[in-house]
Amino acid sequence: MQSVYAVLQSKSDNLVKEEKFLKFSIQKATDLYILQLLLLVEVKNLAIEHLEIRKKKHLATPEDKNPNLKFVNNEVIAAIENSVSIKDYVIKYNLNNWKNDREYVRVILDAIQGSDEYKKYLNTKKSTFNEDKSFIISIFKNIVAPNEKLYDYYESINLGWVDDFPLVNTLVIKSVKQLKNGQTFNLKGFEIKEDDQEFLIDLFRKTILHQKEYTADIDDKTPNWDTDRIAEIDLILIKMAITEFLYFPSIPTKVTINEYIEIAKDYSTAKSSYFINGVLDKILKDYKKSERLNKIGRGLL
Repeated sequence: MQSVYAVLQSKSDNLVKEEKFLKFSIQKATDLYILQLLLLVEVKNLAIEHLEIRKKKHLATPEDKNPNLKFVNNEVIAAIENSVSIKDYVIKYNLNNWKNDREYVRVILDAIQGSDEYKKYLNTKKSTFNEDKSFIISIFKNIVAPNEKLYDYYESINLGWVDDFPLVNTLVIKSVKQLKNGQTFNLKGFEIKEDDQEFLIDLFRKTILHQKEYTADIDDKTPNWDTDRIAEIDLILIKMAITEFLYFPSIPTKVTINEYIEIAKDYSTAKSSYFINGVLDKILKDYKKSERLNKIGRGLL
């Protein structure tokens, strides 16, 4: 959707260039996912540094000399730190953000150590794997994900991450929940499959190439609306849905309509989902009547 919007706004006809940018945007979303995981590792490393400094204090207390290591030994954080695939990704894409911008690591560490979750977690010096996992999920949900300074930092680096942030945070929590004792993080399950990449490029290309003829279909079903009065995002979502109607035979029409209604709720106006639903319903009925739909199998219409 964002790539289609960018092309239509810029009136670019260089689809190859735009497709490369689309693939690049997907890779950058993976960068954000890795950075959120690595942030936990760097927070742990900073905590270790603080513990070492306290040990060397002139008037170190018994607690300073024999600190609670439960957090720095957290097994989920160790599973991230020991992940070969994450290490390879960091080297390949040179993700050194937390080495260069350590103030954000400190912000998150301070927030964690000041939280009730952290104090409760340190009530004992040892923990089970499941306790470690529950703790990481809790601090990620309540401290890392909603942190405004961290959000602003990511926005300053890559504006596209603003939209990726909620999805990536959900994926981090899902990954932690699925992690089993003794495992390390593996990025294979996170990579976009080749057929999915083909789908998104095909959807992008066909939407752009046929968008003018789609405009005629939309105008026909919205006689009381000037195209200029329809929200640009609404038009794009309708055109993408039409592309799925006509050029993706394995996608049920109901699935297409429901998906674009949900996207409209997040990215367009309050009434957009109702408008899009109404327009797509009229266009779908017309396509069925004129036998323009290209669907294979029962239940896809």
